Amino acid sequence: MRYPARKQHFAGLSRNTFLLAFASLFADVSTEMLYPVLPVFLTQTLKASGSLVGLVEGFAQATQNIVQGFSGALSDKLQKRKAIALVGYLLAAIAKPLMGLSTAWQGVFGARLLDRLGAGSRSAPRDALIASSVDEENRGRAFGLEGVGDNAGAFLGPILAVFLLYSLHVGLRTIFYVAFAPGLLAFFMVLLVTERPAKVVARSRIDVSLRQFPKGYWRYLLVIALFGLGNSSNSFLILRTQDIGTSLETTIVIYAMFNLVAAVISYPAGFLSDKLGRRNVLLAAFLIFLIAYVGFALAPNILVVAVLFVFYGLYQGIFRAVGKALASDFVPEHLRASGVGWYGTTLGLLQLVASVVAGLLWDRVGHAAVFYYGAAFAVAGSIGLVLLIPRKINRHNAPQ
Repeated sequence: MRYPARKQHFAGLSRNTFLLAFASLFADVSTEMLYPVLPVFLTQTLKASGSLVGLVEGFAQATQNIVQGFSGALSDKLQKRKAIALVGYLLAAIAKPLMGLSTAWQGVFGARLLDRLGAGSRSAPRDALIASSVDEENRGRAFGLEGVGDNAGAFLGPILAVFLLYSLHVGLRTIFYVAFAPGLLAFFMVLLVTERPAKVVARSRIDVSLRQFPKGYWRYLLVIALFGLGNSSNSFLILRTQDIGTSLETTIVIYAMFNLVAAVISYPAGFLSDKLGRRNVLLAAFLIFLIAYVGFALAPNILVVAVLFVFYGLYQGIFRAVGKALASDFVPEHLRASGVGWYGTTLGLLQLVASVVAGLLWDRVGHAAVFYYGAAFAVAGSIGLVLLIPRKINRHNAPQ
């Protein structure tokens, strides 16, 4: 009788859902195995300065965030989710070995932009495929399963990089070449997806304006913006970990454990959001973020920082799964890629603002100020979520 119970637990999830979750798994293995390598490659192999590392990553992240919204709008205009997602996965895969072939930081810069262009262009159409592959009452679980794949890849990637570097003693450039393989596997996973045509034909032109969306979606973006103003890059958590005196290898392992926790919690979080309501579960994520950030500001030693970093993984897993599922609840199916895309753009661009502010606070005020700043906007986002978003969302998917 245990097998039927497990089968019932995954009831409502389609073949597409699992294929897209595996696509996210392989794509994140490919991306995150370069996480501990890229800054070292730039500074030690190519002799780039720290400011150039910041330039490369800043422009790369901005490219990904901006492209998401336009990619979603194009996907809705053409009603071609799979084709656009495939192009994105392929571009990101090809970019990995191009970085390794670079002999100057400018080459890495161009390849990194190509990588994030691919990541940004695939996200919204992939999420629209996920949303359309299940019934509305199972949408949270579908995004949760994708979150499991994404965060599991983010756990396995750094571990694989550490194994290759410190156990097999391969060169830095080799890591970039190896990263092409899981990236290509992600492409083939999406290739096997069966796209279901939308029930409603999209508009005859690409409309990047938010006026096409319901008022509830506007309010949700406002809440995400409030929270996003304090949601700086996880790099500051890593800096805080090393600030205590942790070695690079230990820091990478802690980062990997953070992603493992995020992977484990993603599916249960999506499942609970289907049962208890997305707003309630998302509010829990905001509160976990608040507690973790206050803890990082006050943490006296590495043990506390390590526990907080792993605890922070709960926020990461919940927010990634439930945040996108709630965004998709507010929009009709034929505009779903746009809705999820502009959600990602809003979150990402404000994270850039938060990261710039956090950097200034880190250098000029104090390291703890970064986390107090983030905690303050977590409070603001939580209040906005309670006041502006109803406990139960009407998922009739018709614009108001």
